Amino acid sequence: MPTADRVVVSYPADLSEWGRGQVTTRHFKAWLRRVHPSPQAGDVWEEFLDVGCCGNTLDVPLRVERVEGGDTMGPETDITYEERGACGIEGGWRVQSAGGPTT
Repeated sequence: MPTADRVVVSYPADLSEWGRGQVTTRHFKAWLRRVHPSPQAGDVWEEFLDVGCCGNTLDVPLRVERVEGGDTMGPETDITYEERGACGIEGGWRVQSAGGPTT
């Protein structure tokens, strides 16, 4: 199976700036490559974002929009992001406080 050149993933518009910073880190992209080796357009990945030692978990629905140039992810596959419509997610530092989202 050929390795994809690029995988385009979308996140919800209401993901905070902090959350956007988390999904664009090198280690988070490496995680996606490892746990989703065969992405397909339309896949939705519920991914945990680390909110620190004193907060609740934050799961973010990431959706695969396009897979370009191959079928599998490899270490050289570029992961890029697009914004899509909001989904009611609450993120950022507020998830660590008593006033933050609950499950």
